[in-house]
Amino acid sequence: MRLSSPTFTDGESIPEKHGYDTENTNPPLRIEDVPASAASLALVVDDPDAQEPAGKIWDHWVVWNVVPDIARIETGSTPPGATEGENDFGEIGYGGPNPPDQEHIYYFRLYALDTKLDLDAGASKEELHEAMETQIVDETELRGTYAPNRPN
Repeated sequence: MRLSSPTFTDGESIPEKHGYDTENTNPPLRIEDVPASAASLALVVDDPDAQEPAGKIWDHWVVWNVVPDIARIETGSTPPGATEGENDFGEIGYGGPNPPDQEHIYYFRLYALDTKLDLDAGASKEELHEAMETQIVDETELRGTYAPNRPN
């Protein structure tokens, strides 16, 4: 299984417009080679570098029950039929990068699951992980960096 974006390559900079303080829209994503056994997909976007300034891994997007035959997720859109959880901004849906101190690495993790999940909208990343822990048939990740805006 493969996850990529047409606007940044793995390990490279996420375009500024996807940041929380700018347009706050998810970057476009491309999904390939999903296992035939997948009944649904789940996507988690988080920032482990936030542990130092925020005291925790910061959750930016938690999505599940994405149809397995989806080939792309467009900018600023929720996958059709998918359910979104609560991010650490206290909002349902996508919350863009917003590092307070320095450049952070953001992880886009895609999971292929052998079932659809019975999980209410607004669930946390922890609740999603608990619900899918024995259901994962494949996973992949895409990493992007984002630096805080600094006035010149």
